[in-house]
Amino acid sequence: MVPVLFVAGLAGSCVPHPTESDPLAQYYKQDLAFGSCAEFATTALEDLVFDAVEEAECAYLQVPVDYEDPRGETAQVAVTRLAADGNPIGSLVVNPGGPGGSGLLQGVVADANLAGTPITENFDIIGMDPRGVGASTPSADCVSDESADQGGNLFPQAALQGSWSAEQTQELVERCAEASGGENFLANVGTRDAARDLDVLREVLGDETLSYLGQSYGTRLGAVYAEMFPENVRALVLDGAADPTLGTVERRITQYTGFQAAFDSMATDCSKEEDCILGTDPDQAVEKFQSITRPLIDEPITTAAGRTVDYNVAVGAVTAGLYNSEQWPDVLAGIEELAAGRADTLLAISDEFGMRDENGVWGNYLEANFAVNCMDEERRTPEQEEEFRAEVRGVAPFMDPGDGVAGARDGCEAWPADPDLGFPYAEHPEGLPETLTISVTGDPASPYEGGLSLSKQLDGAHLTVEGKQHTIAMSGANDCVNEAVADYLVDLEVPEEDARCIA
Repeated sequence: MVPVLFVAGLAGSCVPHPTESDPLAQYYKQDLAFGSCAEFATTALEDLVFDAVEEAECAYLQVPVDYEDPRGETAQVAVTRLAADGNPIGSLVVNPGGPGGSGLLQGVVADANLAGTPITENFDIIGMDPRGVGASTPSADCVSDESADQGGNLFPQAALQGSWSAEQTQELVERCAEASGGENFLANVGTRDAARDLDVLREVLGDETLSYLGQSYGTRLGAVYAEMFPENVRALVLDGAADPTLGTVERRITQYTGFQAAFDSMATDCSKEEDCILGTDPDQAVEKFQSITRPLIDEPITTAAGRTVDYNVAVGAVTAGLYNSEQWPDVLAGIEELAAGRADTLLAISDEFGMRDENGVWGNYLEANFAVNCMDEERRTPEQEEEFRAEVRGVAPFMDPGDGVAGARDGCEAWPADPDLGFPYAEHPEGLPETLTISVTGDPASPYEGGLSLSKQLDGAHLTVEGKQHTIAMSGANDCVNEAVADYLVDLEVPEEDARCIA
């Protein structure tokens, strides 16, 4: 459903501030009751983090499920706050991406990584689990932990190999609706609704305008907020940007092209060693990799713990490990294990990416990713999905299982509402102040050109970082980036044109 106050995807689709008589006003006037984060942890990792970081405070923000019906059902958005080290000039809301990444966890991580910088000195760091994510309720819940352990936490559009029927995608959506607050919630879980929640949070935190740092998918959330609420923006840092001008297929093809480039780079580095599992000729690395992974289609590996590692899980784990060149040694070790009939390292990478803890409890990252994208991305027919799968295998042959494309399907085809994001989005919002987009030259998941495109769409500044990783601004590991981000967030000073840092 598209709220009546704007037409999705059109430039200048601003949402006015609610008047006193508007039923939305009650949400903007609420008080947040910050307290212990102990009850907000959804995984063992979050338990450990919140136990260790006592200064983190958590609260629930109440929002309407459907902004067209503010007197109807409500949802609770989980928020964490870490107080500024000095006298704060305001709040800085952070988002880790996904969609589906834990904003609560990212708030704590960002505060720790950026400790001692002018950012934590001047801002309360705020993490927010967007609607449907993590500790927010309802949260997206489509697959049981037991099913996920057997490779079931994959959805058709995320799977590299396999086939689905219309009945199966219908059953998937029915399971999601039953466990995730019903069809009405699924129809209102997209980025535009999350952006409206973000504006409620801004007001409730007492900030006249928003300061925001988002990475990966978080750049989409920030850009959509800029389109809908340009006059409520103080500063936006958008790191590892999705290209707002590209539709679903075009953008994903650029991403898969980036992953192939990262795989090729990893194989080239590895080839310098005589015992490289991918061989000493980088041109033969894809073929070698396929010879190791394709047998998993018919004969998945069962671990000592009874976990199943099939083709989708193994190649998905390799892809997850390509996000950052620092993890390439682990990926290569995992491929060596596969060749020996074991899968422990790749399974560990997969579990980390899917936020599964040692107790067998999965975070809802992948399920929230699925749900949000169902409301954001363009739908495709089975024929279009098969064409897309073929194109993916053409640009990223390391992902090609060699079994044809029949049976590919859009898992969102039975979703109870049409997507409401619209492409392109955030087209030159009027009244938007200067923004800062950061792009890493060798980012496999968010290609460099996407950041250039977003900065042009927002008529903002751009910072180039030379490196091979996905996002950098919240790591705190690069002094050049830290200084540029701090200058912008604190003093609203953007880098010079053509500014560059080296990771």
